[in-house]
Amino acid sequence: MSPSCNPVEVFKALADDTRTRIALLITHEGELCVCELTAALDLSQPKISRHLAQLRSSGLLADRRQGQWVYYRVHPQLAPWVGRLLQEALAANKAWLATDIARLVAMPDRPQRCC
Repeated sequence: MSPSCNPVEVFKALADDTRTRIALLITHEGELCVCELTAALDLSQPKISRHLAQLRSSGLLADRRQGQWVYYRVHPQLAPWVGRLLQEALAANKAWLATDIARLVAMPDRPQRCC
């Protein structure tokens, strides 16, 4: 099932600072798990999980399970305009995300992806 491409729903999902940071970090990295997002954003696991659930229910993100990890990525069937919006926002705001990216890069014991 392809996600909704309703602009109101997309912008509502991205209207929160934490959800926008999550969406842009995932756009930057391609795929991240909850533990990577908690390290990057320096927030609690329940808070990250709540925001991920909202992004997933809005259709912006999809997930996959690999062993004990659940990885989140931009939904592969997302409307092209939404993908472009995320890419443009990322390109224009890397300085805004610099601290989050630095924390992610410095994260010890990052999970390894097989796929």
